[in-house]
Amino acid sequence: MREIVFDTETTGLDPEVERVIEIGGVELWNHIPTGKSYHTFVRPAGRKIDPGAFDVHGISDEFLADKRLFEEIAEEFLEFFAGARLIAHNAAFDTRFLNAELKRIGQPPIDASRVIDTLPMARRKFPMAPATLDALCSRFSIDTSRRDKHGALLDSELLAEVYIELIGGRQAALGLAVELDTAGDGTDGDFGRIEPRPVPLPPRLTAEEAARHRAFVATMGEEALWWRFLERPQAAATTDA
Repeated sequence: MREIVFDTETTGLDPEVERVIEIGGVELWNHIPTGKSYHTFVRPAGRKIDPGAFDVHGISDEFLADKRLFEEIAEEFLEFFAGARLIAHNAAFDTRFLNAELKRIGQPPIDASRVIDTLPMARRKFPMAPATLDALCSRFSIDTSRRDKHGALLDSELLAEVYIELIGGRQAALGLAVELDTAGDGTDGDFGRIEPRPVPLPPRLTAEEAARHRAFVATMGEEALWWRFLERPQAAATTDA
């Protein structure tokens, strides 16, 4: 299962008038980070950064002056996010802003059924406890020493660690979950149908080693458990004198 843990930074708080200025996302495959990520800054056409927002992320109008517009990054952004389950903290905020940007360029919105919000997950798991990203990182002993200001990519990386802990901890990454294409047409995920190996792998056990093993099992007697898996030796033929 492919998932993208993502975050955005914006010029302010109202998606109807404010704009996205940074998008970050990291890819998970069966809850394991793949090392693939997406990150871009966006020039907010006709919009200045609110001083309160600047205090949070530290991104200035001057810094964004030569960055691309949303319509110029939309294709690569949509390609990276395509087909994945989307994970965000306080996801409604990020998706409302992204959907507003997509609407401005005539693209369909992000389907809410694809989005998982880690904020209510944290509140259900730890009732009455602080549920900010910083608080969760502290709870799970996740290093935030690199985090001076909010940043979309860094916050995505931190949230990916938090998300893995929220769904069961590090041991979840050891699962061998497989998503089958039950319809046979690629609609149930990105994996496709799992087929048997067309040519069996050659055995690593040599004929000599197999014979030595059978001889050893023979010393254990007729009731040895191994005879359930081995061919018993044929009794020697006898002839009349």
